[in-house]
Amino acid sequence: MKDITLSSLEIVQIPVLRDNYVYLLHDVATGSTAVVDPSVPEPVLDQLSERGLTLSLILNTHHHGDHVGANLALKAATGCSVVGKAAPEETIPGLDLSVVEGDLVTLGASTLRVLELPGHTRHHIAFWSKAHRSVFVGDTLFALGCGRLLGGSALDLFQSLQKLKDLPSETLVYCAHEYTQSNGAFALTVDPRNEALALRMQGVHEARERGQPTVPSTLSQEFATNPFLRTDDPLIKAAVGVMEETPEEEVFRQLRAMKDDFKAG
Repeated sequence: MKDITLSSLEIVQIPVLRDNYVYLLHDVATGSTAVVDPSVPEPVLDQLSERGLTLSLILNTHHHGDHVGANLALKAATGCSVVGKAAPEETIPGLDLSVVEGDLVTLGASTLRVLELPGHTRHHIAFWSKAHRSVFVGDTLFALGCGRLLGGSALDLFQSLQKLKDLPSETLVYCAHEYTQSNGAFALTVDPRNEALALRMQGVHEARERGQPTVPSTLSQEFATNPFLRTDDPLIKAAVGVMEETPEEEVFRQLRAMKDDFKAG
């Protein structure tokens, strides 16, 4: 369990299932509380009870079961509302409020802007708070990696990552899985001379040995070490086996395919 307080927003990181993270967002000024991508209800209900919090909102980034599995149980237990993007083929259980790019979700005195980030799925979204320098990205961007293509296209995901690159570099990236070690093992195969990556991986291994999370990271860390955000780098292009003038979206497509086939030693 990890708590981070950013000004008036308290973020509680709850590890669930094998490698998922669920996030409680508590607006300190008003007491309003939301949960991002609840997989299972019990750990969320336990934290709400332990902290004396009342759940107001569920924020879903996409429809996969390990992100929406607790929606109906939490809604029944708390009377909260469910926020996500409506899509017939990607149904979010209990959806009350459908949002699109640029919509603002209000949590007490805190505001989160909706970003549409297709790729992992066709209708994936994220929730970004500029004031609290935080973005909740679901399965679009991971520490040292990115999501698999499970509905969207490589071009969709490439463009979504470019959108995230436009956010301030100090933004904290709250992704939904603890995949950093395996992502880093792949990153080292395509970027073996990156000293920042090697140093980061040393810290990742030490954190996991202590049972500590490697999430959140910052966008600045990802810019320096995540190969999926560095498709303009000649060294990454050489590792992929393409010409230096190859468009970035094609570099990304091939890099994503390489990661799909990668098996850590």
